[in-house]
This record gives sequence, C-alpha cells and structure tokens, in this order.
Amino acid sequence: LRNSSSFHQAGQALMQQNRCISSWFLFILTDVISPIPDSYSPQYVEAAWYPWWEKQGFFKPDEQNSRGIFMMCIPPPNVTGSLHLGHALTNAIQDCLTRWHRMRGETTLWNPGCDHAGIATQVVVEKKLMRERGMSRHDLGRENFIQEVWKWKNEKGDRIYHQLKKLGSSLDWDRACFTMDPKLSYAVQEAFIRMHDEGVIYRSKRLVNWSCTLNSAISDIEVDKKELTGRTLLPVPGYKEKVEFGVLVSFSYKIDGSDEEVIVATTRIETMLGDTAVAVHPDDPRYQHLKGKMVLHPFCDRKMPIVFDNFVDMSFGTGAVKITPAHDHNDYEVGERHNLAFINILDENGLLINVPPPFLGMKRFEARKAVLQALKERGQFKEIKDNPMVVPVCSRSKDIVEPLLKPQWYVNCTDMGKQAADAVREGRLKIIPDHHLKTWFNWMDNIRDWCISRQLWWGHRIPAYFITINDPSDVDGHYWVSGRSAEEAKEKAAKRFNVSADKITLRQDEDVLDTWFSSGIFPFSIFGWPNEDLNVFYPGTLLETGHDILFFWVARMVMMGLKLTGKLPFKEVYLHAVVRDAHGRKMSKSLGNVIDPLDVITGISLEGLHAQLMDSNLDPLEVEKAKQGQKSDYPNGIPECGTDALRFALCAYTSQGRDINLDVNRILGYRHFCNKLWNAVKFAMKTLGDNFIPSEKAQVRPGVSDRWILSRLSAAVGLCNAGFRAYDFPGITTAIYNFWLYELCDVYLESVKPVFSKAEEDNTSQRQAQVCRQTLYTCLEVGLRLLSPLMPFVTEELYQRLPRRQPQCDPPSICVTPYPDEVDCEMEFVMTVVKTIRSLRADYNLTKTRADCKLTHKLIYFTSYWL
Repeated sequence: LRNSSSFHQAGQALMQQNRCISSWFLFILTDVISPIPDSYSPQYVEAAWYPWWEKQGFFKPDEQNSRGIFMMCIPPPNVTGSLHLGHALTNAIQDCLTRWHRMRGETTLWNPGCDHAGIATQVVVEKKLMRERGMSRHDLGRENFIQEVWKWKNEKGDRIYHQLKKLGSSLDWDRACFTMDPKLSYAVQEAFIRMHDEGVIYRSKRLVNWSCTLNSAISDIEVDKKELTGRTLLPVPGYKEKVEFGVLVSFSYKIDGSDEEVIVATTRIETMLGDTAVAVHPDDPRYQHLKGKMVLHPFCDRKMPIVFDNFVDMSFGTGAVKITPAHDHNDYEVGERHNLAFINILDENGLLINVPPPFLGMKRFEARKAVLQALKERGQFKEIKDNPMVVPVCSRSKDIVEPLLKPQWYVNCTDMGKQAADAVREGRLKIIPDHHLKTWFNWMDNIRDWCISRQLWWGHRIPAYFITINDPSDVDGHYWVSGRSAEEAKEKAAKRFNVSADKITLRQDEDVLDTWFSSGIFPFSIFGWPNEDLNVFYPGTLLETGHDILFFWVARMVMMGLKLTGKLPFKEVYLHAVVRDAHGRKMSKSLGNVIDPLDVITGISLEGLHAQLMDSNLDPLEVEKAKQGQKSDYPNGIPECGTDALRFALCAYTSQGRDINLDVNRILGYRHFCNKLWNAVKFAMKTLGDNFIPSEKAQVRPGVSDRWILSRLSAAVGLCNAGFRAYDFPGITTAIYNFWLYELCDVYLESVKPVFSKAEEDNTSQRQAQVCRQTLYTCLEVGLRLLSPLMPFVTEELYQRLPRRQPQCDPPSICVTPYPDEVDCEMEFVMTVVKTIRSLRADYNLTKTRADCKLTHKLIYFTSYWL
C-alpha cells in the first residue's frame, strides 16, 4: 500500500483537512505490525515516516535542560532554487549533526528559512511575464510588478521546502522564515538605519560590477570567471553574432610635440575611448626621457599625461599601459593616485556616451569593431594576438560584466573586518578545517568596503531619502537621510538643517539592498531582532556551509552580528568541500553536469536526463556535448538509490579539505548496504522469535564471540561520537559500515548460527542461545541508533520492528532515543568481561601465586579485541 504514490498523495491532502483522517492515514503508512517485507525498498521505507515525525513534533526544541543547547540556522536557499547535490551535501551534514545533538538530549533547533534572491527571482518573473503576456516590468510599473513576484513566490516558492523534506531534514518548520517576511524586513530596515546614522553606511561614486542586461550592480559572487585559453567567440545577450574575446590588441599613442610613439595593448579596445593617461614603471629605462610628456588621443582633442606608477609590469608587452580610470579596477586606483580625469563612456544599457562621432550611441561590442577599424585607417594599429584571459560573466543574465562608475551605498568594513579577524585570532570563533584560516585573515585584514545597493525592484528597498531644501538661500541642502518612514526622515532632516519640515521635500532611493545584507543578519533577524529577546537561541552554536561563501556570507554574518548585537552569531564554523562530478569538474548548469538529488533518490532514465537538458538555457552545441557526457556517465540512467544511501554516501565523501568527486555508482553501493541492514534485521527478528523479551541487564558469562562483538560495538560507539565532535564524517561512516557489514553480519551472525541451530538440544545450549539472542538484540538496537542520524528512514523502519527494553517508557521514535554513549556501552562490556574472568578464576583455581591478572579498563579493552 505504501508503494502507491497516488494513495500517498491523496492521504497527504486528507491530512490537511481532517485530524482523524490524518491519524488513520499515518497509522496505515507507518504500519510496522505486519511482517517485514522480503526485500528493502527505499520508496516503501521513505513513504511516511517524515510526516509522522513532523506531526509528533520531534523536530521542535524541548524546554531548556541541563544538557545544553544546540542551535543552527540553515543557509537560506534561494526561493527560485532547485536542489542540486551541493544542497544535498549541506543538508546531509547539517541534519546528521542536528539529529546527533537531539539524540544526546540537548535542546536542539535547526531553523529553516528561504532567501528572496533579489536578482534571480526578478529575472525569473520578468521572463515569465514576457513569455506569457509580452510585457516587461516597466510596462507594469513597480508596484504591480512586485505583486506579480509575490504571486509567483506564493505559487512556486515552497518547492525547495518539499525537496528538503524529501532529504529527511529535521527542521522546525513552524519557525520557517522568508527574508521578505515583515519581521525580517523590519530587522533589515533597522540595521540599515542604525549603521547609516552611525556613519558606517555611506554613499559614494565608485566602480561596480555592472550588468547591462539587468541594469544593476551585482556582487562578486554573481560574477562567473570564464577562463579562455585564446581567441574565443562568446554569445552576449542583445547581440545576434558572437563577440570575440581572448585577444590582445596593440596600438600606438603619438607623443605630443614629437614623432615618437608609445605602444600599448588591451583586451578591450573600445575602452581606449575613455583613456586619460599612459602609465609606465618608474624604473623602466625605456621611458625615462618621457617624464612630463603627454600623448595625443587619436579621436579627440584630449592630451593625456604619461604617469609613472609601480603597478606596471615592465616585463609584460612594451611596459606601457593605457589607463581608463572609469572602466577598470586597477586603472581606477591609478587614477586616484595621479588625480586623473574619470571619463565614463558607457550608459546603463551598454551604449557609448561622452565619446566623439561616429562612436557616440554605439553598442559597446559594435564599437569594439569600429575602434579597431578606425585605428587601422589612422595607421596606429600594430597587431592582434591570442591572449589567455578571464572574462567576467553575469551568472544570472550571462552578460559580460562591465566595471562602471556609479553612485552606490557602501558599508565601511574596516573596523568590523578587524573585529571579525580578532575573534578568530583570539579563539572566540573557531573555523574548521583550519586551512581556511589563511583565506579568512587575508580577506579580513585587507577588506574593502561593501557595495550594498542594487538597481532592482524586488528586494528590501533602501530606507534612505534624498532631501532637498526648498529655500536654498537659507541653507545649502542636498542630503541623504535614513528613516523608518518618510515622516521620520523629514523630521531628521529638519533637525539636521535647522529648518521647518514644510521647507523639505524628499525622494526615497529607488534601489534595493544586496541580498547578502539581509542574509548577513539572518542568525538574529529570524528571532525578531531588535524587538524580541535573543537570549535563548542567539548566539547559535554552529554555522555549517560550503567554503565558497566563507566571505560572502559567513564573514558578513560575523561582522554584522558583532556590530548590531555585540555578540558573535555562532561559536564554530564548519566548512565542507565543493561537490564535483566523477571527473572532477565543478557542477555547473553551463556544463550540463548538475545532478538533481531527487533523481538519485527516485532514479531517472537516460532519456529523462536528456529531457532536463532540453529545458535548460544551454547553447544547442553545449546541449549535445552534455548529452554525450550523460550517456558516458549514466548509459542506463541513474538507478533508484533512496535518500538514506545518498545521505550516507555524501557524508562518507566529506573528507576535510578536499573537494568531492561524486560517483553515483558509489551511492548505489550504499543502497546495497541498506539492503544488507534489512536482511540482517530480518534474520535477527526470525532468530529472536516472537516471544523474545530484551533484558535490561547485561548477561552473565557471554561467550567469546559475544564478548568480541560487544567490544567492536563499543569501539564503533566511541568512534562515532568522536567523529561527530570532530566533524569527521568519513570516520563515522567507516566505523558504522565496518561494524554492520564486516563484524556483525560477516562474523558474528555466521559464528552464532550453529548456536541457534542446536538451541533446543539441552539446557546449556538453551542458555547459550539466550545469551546470544540478548547480545544480538543489543547489537541491533545500539547499531541502529548509531546509524540513525545518517540514515533516518531505514533505521526508523527497522527500529520500530524491534521489541523495547522498557515498552512503557521508551521514546516512540528512534530520532528522539538517546544516542549510544561510549562510557555506558564500554562499562557494560567491561562488567561482562570482569564477571567472565572471575568465573574463569574460580573454574581453573587461578590465584595470585599462579597468575597475576591486572584488570584495567584499557587492558581489558585491548585484550578483548583479540579474543
């Protein structure tokens, strides 16, 4: 019955309408009274346990207790997002840790949430609007467009939560937060206002990463670095033909008042229209005679100085460099140092401005061809050659990113960066693994101010108002004021300029805040800062995420937590590796090698994988290339592996400091491991018998094989607990895998089969069999609890079929049953060995004169390993 997906879906719908029906339905789906099925089926096992866990409230934090608090917030996925294996890795690790802490009896909270993903969401809705209604957001207007985004979010935005539940993530869903919720939006507004009033947030005109397609500044993390080995034609939005990149163009500037010329080279020849200088190294002997000289721009009356600056590499090219301060980050700094003119030659759409005809109004890459041709006609073109380079590409629009001079809002990060660095240096914040410390200190010690404004409509609108004084004779008034409302901003301005409020007009900034700003306060905004008490779950215990957002998210949470609450947002940061494909390539939609974890869980045909490529935005040539890759890697598609096998495989791969080359065939191997567990418990249940009652006390005089398997169980418990404390997930998976497969199944079960086969021959055989049954039960019960954080579904299914030691008071689910403790487990084992040795001394009349036995814990433990 549980294998019927239609029945399951119908039941889920009924559950939402009727509590009685929901209880009946969950009873049907979680039926563990009927005989255990012959073979393991992920679909059967994973069909119903999650809604039961959720309904029983197992994922909610209990009242505070003496065992401490574990709190972790999820790295909020984008509302537009679809899970890939990187998300699966993140959630497998976080859920394992959460379940382990919960089973240890700690007050445990894993807080879910979702990010509004400003750029990504706006792009999705704009494309939908154009596809379905032939309209742009400008046709609708800001307010109506925002309503369309909210409509889309309410219809489609919960998909990521469904996927997280399929992965077994034990989040407290009643606390789910969206970064545009009123509570979180108020916190964002408050954070901006406080930091602006203090002067930490300010406005300045600087170079930003600009997407001409999005008409917005974008963050560094939204810029993909496309590496080229030489001449390459790339598609660019808005251009019918591909554009040439990966070449170095050399041309000359004439020296003013001389027949001499200086040869420079550039990969962006169109930017020479905005050149305002030529730079050479101060120690370059070739140009010493040009100090104080000027060069002539070939297309206008501009004379440009030759400046001497240490940033120039004398060994590259001619040793002379063109300087375009308004369109290059390095040139910007040179322009600042030498007080050069900053000439912006591009508007927000990528059209040329402030340039002479015939270039005025041209599209930037059309101007590239026109400038090259004009230089050839003037005899100043020298050569073109292949040039390995990195091209910045907008990850959202696939546009070529332009450095553009724009007034934006910035956060002064100097002091906050120092505090964040000091927190790690002083040991108040721990980063694991520690090889990331070098990156942390490099960023924090050399931090630049953070551009936080975006030219979007979807997001947190900046609560800043441009103030104009209506009577300028009274005061020189052009000023930005922040406020929770226009009225508050007007009152601030009136007080600031000492004028009456009726003389003030104001206009709110059109921009919205960078998504990372709201994410940066996520650890405390989710708890209602600044209006609610943070004492229970803030600061958090741990932040777990990928190392690729160490700076973009982790550093900003640390800085803003210290700035706005005076406390670190968490005590430890654990950074996992990046998931790559089996060939070591980073998983990327542009490569067509992204794997949806749900396809691994449920399985998918090769044709199904191909169909996903056809629905993507890949270039047709790239689609064919990706299809060949899929055919090579998955000739028969991806088989059904199940959630438990996927989680276990991801944890087994997670070696600290290494990226993960994920081979789906290895996940299938852990699917077979689940089958082995299933068969072992099925055999054990048959062996234990229907009338078996587990003893609450250790058995007297266990046999050699019993003592050996208990010692291996004790060792596995110790390794697992140590592994969780050290975030050594391969150590945990290896210990569990070895115990279940090689020690319990391959050795112990085989060794005791003869005992069970002759159990009824005499009283001695019966007693021996009973001891073996108790030992076997202990191994199964403890072994399943060991495995539960990693494989929650199959362990719940099997655990529910075992008899209980204390049926009246044992917890109802394995996920809230105490995690095995190495001290208790080892001491129980030690006592059995002590009793056995005492019995042996009595049987063989061993005395101190005949044998000196030192009964120490370590000696017993060591000796038992070899018994």
